[in-house]
Formats: sequence, structure tokens, C-alpha cells
Amino acid sequence: MSCSPFDLRDYYLKELTDPQQRQVESHVKDCRACREELQRLRLTQAALFSLRDEEIPQRIAFVSDPVFEPSGPRRWWTAFWGSPGRLGFASAAMLSAALLISAATRTLGPGSAAGLPSAEVDRRIERAIDASETRQNAKTTQLVHDLAQKADTEHQLRLVAESEADYAKRQAYALELKSGEYYTPASN
Repeated sequence: MSCSPFDLRDYYLKELTDPQQRQVESHVKDCRACREELQRLRLTQAALFSLRDEEIPQRIAFVSDPVFEPSGPRRWWTAFWGSPGRLGFASAAMLSAALLISAATRTLGPGSAAGLPSAEVDRRIERAIDASETRQNAKTTQLVHDLAQKADTEHQLRLVAESEADYAKRQAYALELKSGEYYTPASN
């Protein structure tokens, strides 16, 4: 870290203006920490210049390059199944063939709707609707019955609770009269 008003790296790389360069030079003469920092920058540059130059590779090989592909009898098989487009096409072709074979070999049985006259189909539909409505009406009737029974039970419980509360009040009143603790408002 430098206490100089300018970055020492800028000074070292001569990116400051002349007045700024002179200002840093005068500061470095008086500041030991900045002199050490400047010395470290010089050592770093010397170390970098001491490394030998190596040529940058022109091309980087990837695993997908032809050099790495397998050769031999399995090559066409992996190339075919390794391509998403070809795999999708093969899947669509197999599905289409399966649908065509299924449609060609399909036979209509005696219970299928295609073998019946439309009047019979209408009759069967009406019977199915009637059966469904009957089941729904039975469920609705059962639900109404259950709700009515629940309401009746709750009403009976409420009546019993009110009766017991009234009986408890009468018993308490009778005990107060016997013990003489109850006074009528007129006796005050």
C-alpha cells in the first residue's frame, strides 16, 4: 500500500504527467515504504523479463476433434446414434411404423361402438346417464339425511344441556332458600 498521492505502478510504468512524476519522485525520496514498494515493482519486472519466451499454441485440441474419435466397425453406429437429429428422426420413424401396423391389424370386436346402430348407441348412452343420475340422487339423499340427523342430534343435545342448566339453577335456588342466604329485593 502506498502513501503517495498517485499510484506507484503508474509512476513506474511512466503513465503520469511530468509534474506528477516529479511529485512522486520527491515523495519517494522522503518515504521509506514507498521506496520499498518501488523496489518490489522493479524486482517483479526483472523476474518477468528473465523468463524465456515460449510460442503461443496456434490451436487447442478438443475432445470432439476427429483425432479423438474411435475408428473401426463401431464408428458408423456411434456416429448415427450420437447425432440428436438422426436419433429424433429414427424415433419418429419407429413410432409412425408402430401406429401404421397397429391401425392395419386392429379389428373391431362385437362390443365396439362402431359395430352398433346409432339407435342402440343412443339407448346405451341414455341408460348410462340414467344410472349416473340415480347414483347422484342416492348420494344427495344420503347427504341430506345425514345432515338432518346431525342437526336433530345437536338440537337434542342443546335441549338436554338447557334442561340440566335449568335444573342446576333450581337446585341452587332451593339450597339458598334453605340456608337463608337468599333475600328477595323487597326484604331489603
